[in-house]
Amino acid sequence: MSAVPILDFSRFTDGEAGAFVTELGAVCRDTGFFVLTNHGIGDRLVANSFEMARRFFSLPQTQKDALSISLSPHNRGYATIGSESLDENSGVADKKEAFNIGLDLAVDDPRVLANEPFRGVNVWPDMDGFRDASLVYFQAVWALGRKVHEALALSLDLPRSYFEAHFNAPMATLRMLRYPPASGAKNEIGAGAHTDYGSITLLKTDGVSGLQVKPCDRDWIDVPHIEGAFIVNIGDCLMRWTNDVYVSTPHRVLPPATERYSIAFFLDPNPDSVIEKLPTIAGPAKYKPVTGAQYLMQRLTATYK
Repeated sequence: MSAVPILDFSRFTDGEAGAFVTELGAVCRDTGFFVLTNHGIGDRLVANSFEMARRFFSLPQTQKDALSISLSPHNRGYATIGSESLDENSGVADKKEAFNIGLDLAVDDPRVLANEPFRGVNVWPDMDGFRDASLVYFQAVWALGRKVHEALALSLDLPRSYFEAHFNAPMATLRMLRYPPASGAKNEIGAGAHTDYGSITLLKTDGVSGLQVKPCDRDWIDVPHIEGAFIVNIGDCLMRWTNDVYVSTPHRVLPPATERYSIAFFLDPNPDSVIEKLPTIAGPAKYKPVTGAQYLMQRLTATYK
C-alpha cells in the first residue's frame, strides 16, 4: 500500500461499493490518511471559499481580533498567530492564523439559550458574501462527511446508516487557515505534530507544500496535493470508537516557502454522542465511554495557550 493512498469515491457512489469499502478499511487500519477524488463537490464552490479566506485574512488585525475565539466558549471565531500549540509536548506556538465556523444556529435557538456545549452562534466579519459562501461550503462538506461515514460503517460491518444519528447536529468546525511564509527562525512550525480530535477531517489545500504525516514506525512523509481532491484523515473519536483498529495518525505543517492557505472541515460528532467501542469490534474496550462534548473540551483546553 502506498504511503497516502488515492481513493476514487465514485466507486462507492456509482456501483463498486464493496471493493471501495474493502480498500477503505485497509487504509484506515494502516495510514489513516487518504486522498479522495471524484467526491462531487464542485471546483467553483471550493475556489470561492478560498477567495473568501484570502479576503478575510487580509483584513486589518484589529478587525480580526474583534472576532477573537477567546471571546467564544463555543470554539467560534478568529485565532491569531501564536495562540495555539498543537504539539502539546513541545510548547512551540504554531505559526498560523485561523477562523472557525460551526453549525449555524440562531440566537433564539433553544440549544443556544440553554448554553449547551458547543451550541453557540457564529461570529461573522463585515464582508459581503462571506457568510453565505461559508455556509454553502459548510453544508456541502458536511453532506460529504456523512456519506463517507456510510462507507466507514460498512467497512466496520455495521449498518450503512449507523453513524447518521451521531452527525445530524454535529460539533463540526469549518476552519480557514493561513500560514505565513517561513522566517527561518529556530524551531518554527506552521502547525505542530498532532492528531485531529473528531471522527474525520476533510481538508482542501491551495497546493503549497507543507503537510506531512507520520504513519506508525515510519518517517515523516509529504502528503500529495492532487488538484480537486480532498485529503481525508481519521480522527481520535473514530479511533476510540474502533478501539484503535482504525488509526488517527500524527501530522504537522512545516513553515511554507510561500504563503499557504487551507480549509479544513473537522467532523466531530453530536455533543451528546457517546464515544465507546463499537459492537462489531472484538476484545475488551481500551477507553472509557465519553461524550463528544467532553472529549472535545479536553482536547481544546490542551491546545490553546
